[in-house]
Amino acid sequence: MRSPKPPSKPDCSEPVRGRLFFVWLATAALLIFMVGFAFAGSRPEPLVNNSSASNQVAMLKTYGGSGSCRECHAEEYSAWAGSHHALAERLPALAKEDSAFVPPRTFKHETQQTSFRKQDGHYEVVTAGGRGTNETFPVKRVLAENPLRQMLVEFPGGRLQATEAAWDPRSNEWFNVYGKEDRQPGEWGHWTGRGMNWNSMCATCHNTRVQKNYEPVTDSYHTAMVENGVGCEACHGTMKDHNAWQAANKGRKLKDPTIRKFTRDEMFDTCAACHARRAEITGDPKPGDKFLDHQLLTIVDESPTFYPDGQIADEDYEVTAFMGSRMFHKGVRCLDCHNGHTMKTKLPGNMLCLSCHGPGATNAPSINPVMHSRHKVFGYETNGALVNLDVTKYQPALIKETGGECVNCHMPQTPYMQRHWRHDHGFTIPDPLLTKQFGIPNACNRCHTDQNADWSLKFVEQWYGDKMNRPYRSRAQAVARARAGDDAAREPLLKMLATDEIPYWRAVSANLLQRWSGDKSVTAALLRELQNTNALVRQMVVQALGAAAQAGRPDVSAALESKLQDPSRNVRVEAARLLAPTLDTNSIAGNEYLHFLNHLADQPLGQLQNGVFYFQRGDVTNALAYFKRAAEWDAYSGGIRHEYAMVLSQLGRASEAVEQLEAAVRLQPGEAEFHYKLALALNETGQNARVIPELETAVKCDPRLARAWYNLGLARNGGGDARGALEALVRGATADPNDPRIPYARATMLVKQGQVAEAVTVLRHLLELHPEAVAARQLLELLTRPARRQ
Repeated sequence: MRSPKPPSKPDCSEPVRGRLFFVWLATAALLIFMVGFAFAGSRPEPLVNNSSASNQVAMLKTYGGSGSCRECHAEEYSAWAGSHHALAERLPALAKEDSAFVPPRTFKHETQQTSFRKQDGHYEVVTAGGRGTNETFPVKRVLAENPLRQMLVEFPGGRLQATEAAWDPRSNEWFNVYGKEDRQPGEWGHWTGRGMNWNSMCATCHNTRVQKNYEPVTDSYHTAMVENGVGCEACHGTMKDHNAWQAANKGRKLKDPTIRKFTRDEMFDTCAACHARRAEITGDPKPGDKFLDHQLLTIVDESPTFYPDGQIADEDYEVTAFMGSRMFHKGVRCLDCHNGHTMKTKLPGNMLCLSCHGPGATNAPSINPVMHSRHKVFGYETNGALVNLDVTKYQPALIKETGGECVNCHMPQTPYMQRHWRHDHGFTIPDPLLTKQFGIPNACNRCHTDQNADWSLKFVEQWYGDKMNRPYRSRAQAVARARAGDDAAREPLLKMLATDEIPYWRAVSANLLQRWSGDKSVTAALLRELQNTNALVRQMVVQALGAAAQAGRPDVSAALESKLQDPSRNVRVEAARLLAPTLDTNSIAGNEYLHFLNHLADQPLGQLQNGVFYFQRGDVTNALAYFKRAAEWDAYSGGIRHEYAMVLSQLGRASEAVEQLEAAVRLQPGEAEFHYKLALALNETGQNARVIPELETAVKCDPRLARAWYNLGLARNGGGDARGALEALVRGATADPNDPRIPYARATMLVKQGQVAEAVTVLRHLLELHPEAVAARQLLELLTRPARRQ
């Protein structure tokens, strides 16, 4: 599943508030030539389906519950019991909830008002429901602990919904997790909508071994789980057999054959299942399973989800940034820093970092915090000498100077849900030059808010000099330029793909190279990386090659088909998506892709993807039903309406396509692609007077949209504006020098205006880039042919 597209640009009119995502899915235009290709390597295992009631009951019975661990593991149990994991979800508790509900109080947020009270021993929330009027909702469960708690209330169809009003137990106040947003009923992101549905969005990571159990026919849930909260078995695996064996062999000091010891990477994959921004493939990961067999990871791409250097921008959690770090690449894993039961860091402050980066501690670079940070550091004299400390007396809250804390420079914090400050786990390097060039935030100015990037850059260059010219900087520059559509990014991205030591960044480069996948050298480089040992790299290469396969490259199509047998499920699912028109749904990859689509079917995006799949396979009736349902479930999504319109257009229902595209531009007026497609649809329905204004809006919103410039040139020429037409074509050629249609159209217009010499120059340049352009060559020969004697 592709990541969301960037929201509308601020220099165009602001979009109507709502979820902004845009799915680039090739609909009926995706024509893949299927060529047999033998795969050498391990074969994938079939997906085990726990969806049947009997299978599920049997599976859940293999769990013993966290309470069964207490007797033998009292210390570990006690450490866990007060952790954020244990309290991730729970029933309302008298000792905890009274402070929020007693006495009754009312909380105003924008145009709405929510009240909280305790009634007959039960806690209630009175707020605007799905119909827009205030209703009373009994609190059934509480989601999370600190720094905020959301209330879960029951809705029809087996649903639980998470309230937008949350309680901050530190300040003892209610607040809106959306901040100043005034979300209304009917929006996907309103607390009554599917974006805040617990069954789909929250349950898996706040509880143990959740089975969503969505029933598409009735649009209802029968969600089941082992226990509330992230219990012992969420990380250690099923323990009922272990409990039975221990009871039968108590005191015999025998090796327990029921216990599986996980590797460091398996434990990381277990953590990653919930601490990553991702799309679920199966919805049923187990401890020890490979992360990429169950998830599609969201990574740095063309969207603003992450900054170009890998820093988190949106609500991205920890794992993606961590995977892009040198720390992860060198083997650091979650439990090296975090206690596995309390989840707190093992040591306070810089002591944790110095346990590896202290003199002689490990083979990691030795760091002197004072000399390195140029700030005061608790525990060090001003000359940089370490002072012996009693860790038990260390009280971070009493320390005023924080500039010398490693995490404040390399793990800057960002607040999410208004109150939750989270550390970036990318272990990034503050670089004010990247701030100046591309607006990428740096830790210096996050703290020194009264200064600008120039001020910070002066000190960084003075202190660190040429050390700043490192791969971190050049990598971020290449990514930022690729996002801007700058052709200068192509070669650095190719170098990243071939040589970057961190696999994550190879995957990022592969994904960003999609823009140039029609270039033969880029295609060749991507094909080579299909054999990369890293599954994330292979997945992004498959995704990047989709356009080349559509263009009729049989070698690319064959290579993609081979990935249906890839050892990793994320790669197989991505290949299946691209090969959907002729996918054998009885194959392992076909079965997995259908499971993936079914698992997503309770969300608008899942309905959209199902619609695309069935449309590609010629089942128009089913496809339209899915598209219609997606638009109904997320009425504020311009992206869904755009995709729906594309299908309607291909079915010859142009007037209906115009209606959907008009809604799309109304919802997201800054999205250039929507204006461009609306212009094409208007032209198709004969509404010619509106075509040029829509195309002009499109290129205003995105001056890089070469197709819009090209069509604007044609439209202006047809309207008698020859000068404006040529100007548009020049801009189009600048936006995409590789599109041969643009200079050819410009040359024909120049000829009609009698500017033959300039037309010849344009055609010659075109043929240098595209010697296969037959029409251009014929026109050039015609224009340069010597005049025949009479």
